[in-house]
Amino acid sequence: MAAQFAAAGVLTGLLALATFASCNTEGDILYKQRLAWNDPNNVLKSWDQTLANPCTWFHVTCNNNNSVVRVDLGNAGISGPLLSDLGELENLQYIELYGNRLNGSIPETLGNLTNLISLDLWVNLLTGPIPSTLGSISTLRYLRLYQNNLTGPIPSSFGNLTNLRELKLQENSLSGAIPASLGNVKTLQFLELNGNMLTGTVPLEVLSLVIVGNLTELNIARNNLDGTVTSSGLRVSAIIQDMLKTA
Repeated sequence: MAAQFAAAGVLTGLLALATFASCNTEGDILYKQRLAWNDPNNVLKSWDQTLANPCTWFHVTCNNNNSVVRVDLGNAGISGPLLSDLGELENLQYIELYGNRLNGSIPETLGNLTNLISLDLWVNLLTGPIPSTLGSISTLRYLRLYQNNLTGPIPSSFGNLTNLRELKLQENSLSGAIPASLGNVKTLQFLELNGNMLTGTVPLEVLSLVIVGNLTELNIARNNLDGTVTSSGLRVSAIIQDMLKTA
């Protein structure tokens, strides 16, 4: 009996140690990210590496296991790159970094965040392509990357995001065709692609989401698409009607 109690005690201690190590690792990642950012408003002052875990830091939320699930730094005045290490925050659900001056590319490693629900990087200075790895995050509901300087195609892997409700990529410099695979996302309610350099036609698979899915708003204005209007702010029904007139 004594041996069983001893074994149970050792196991409890190991679990506690593993949890502590995980928290420390997450704290190290976020502290490293802090050092990579310029923080003129000193909003990251509480991000102290000497604390046991980052759960007491401002703008960070943890779950009951003291693992980071949210980073909320919208309109914080920070600038600098996103580090690839962020992809190691395995329980992260919300990345809210909108309205800053973040630059550089979106790390491909963010595709490792298999619990992510919301990725909000809108209104920043991000450049380069949208990583196709983001298409592997099956939990993702909100993907808002608008008003950056992103280039390249819309990844066809986004057709795997079968829980996605909002895909907002407007006001970038994206090119190429609208992926027909987006027609697989029956949960999609808002698809904002206006103000890019997209070419080709709007796939019927995407238009069919109005009937077989939940799509209520599609904005494709100010692109180089065939048979579409150039004015902005149109609802789905108006866009479909105009396309029929010009077909």
